[in-house]
Amino acid sequence: MAKQKKEIKINSKYPSVTDLRNRAKKKMPKFAFEYLDGGCNEDINLDKNRLDIQKVELMPQYLSKFDNSDLRTELFGHTYDAPFGIAPVGLQGLMWPNSPEILAKAAFEHNIPFILSTVTTSSIERIAEITEGKSWFQLYHPAEEKVKRDLLDRSAAAGTDVLVILADVPTFGYRPRDVRNGLAMPPSMSVKNIIEVFKKPDWAIQTLIHGQPAFKTLEPYMPKGLNLKKLGEFMDATFSGRLNQDRIASIREQWKGKLVIKGVVSEEDTEKAISLGVDGLIVSNHGGRQLDAGQSTIVPMTHLAKKYKDKIKIMVDSGLRGGPDIARAIASGAEFTFMGRSFMYGVGALGKEGGNHTISLMKREFQQVMEQVCCEKVGDLPNHIITK
Repeated sequence: MAKQKKEIKINSKYPSVTDLRNRAKKKMPKFAFEYLDGGCNEDINLDKNRLDIQKVELMPQYLSKFDNSDLRTELFGHTYDAPFGIAPVGLQGLMWPNSPEILAKAAFEHNIPFILSTVTTSSIERIAEITEGKSWFQLYHPAEEKVKRDLLDRSAAAGTDVLVILADVPTFGYRPRDVRNGLAMPPSMSVKNIIEVFKKPDWAIQTLIHGQPAFKTLEPYMPKGLNLKKLGEFMDATFSGRLNQDRIASIREQWKGKLVIKGVVSEEDTEKAISLGVDGLIVSNHGGRQLDAGQSTIVPMTHLAKKYKDKIKIMVDSGLRGGPDIARAIASGAEFTFMGRSFMYGVGALGKEGGNHTISLMKREFQQVMEQVCCEKVGDLPNHIITK
């Protein structure tokens, strides 16, 4: 039975992602908001992501024949209601309680993809239940073969549509804010952090209702009763983030569904991915959180799309905030887009209504751009870019 389209309805008090960000900052404890909002080192690549995508310009057409704009986009055999999805975000329940479930439910209702991170606060099985198995799963590569195989088996059993393997975290980014805040899972309850929690009663109450956040997907592999120090040691020992051709080939052999690599930005890595039978790439720099000296995402994505679009699906995240950015990215060659921070701002601002509101806002913004440039189909947006 076909799902009906979700009505595009937004809260008029928060008609932009900037409004949601400002509201979320007021409602979230400082340690949680800074984890969400910050980049690495000096935030250079965080800012570059935004600045470079804003340089992309589209040409409006006002006198051409035009019927309407169709936002629907086919990807991996599924037709989504819009060309964007919710990117994987770690520690979601720390930033706002129950947020993975809120966002997964909203994504399912709006018929867009939701990607669950290995290190977020809901389990593969719970998200599969919410989405009727229509979610994606992002795998942090485990050090142990047994854990890797079990995670893949669980994902397949849950009906996961697409497996995403992470390439851009061979080592964790150096993030000074998180070091200062003593961020861990659960967060270090310094006097400063305790004061922050008391100043944010909505967050504290929701945490009491939904319970202390935990790595739900990883619980079967974790020893009981880990303190903060032991938890850190467990995480370091459990994951070996650097991918290589042998590891990808092993995953490709076991995983029978669609396989995507997130974080690839070079021609060399793209060609390796194609040779290994990977179905798609999400060109990404982890939201500017890993390599401050790297390029913004839109720059390599535009180049890779021109050269490899006929050989592999090219998608993009990092630096996109709303509808105009979705249009800019697709006009630059992306076949699909993902965003993480924007949706977390939404739930931080509006709680259980934040997912539906933010998706509706994105759809409305994107449709307005499509209509303004006289573009009826998403795939025609590259015809409207202004080349320089």
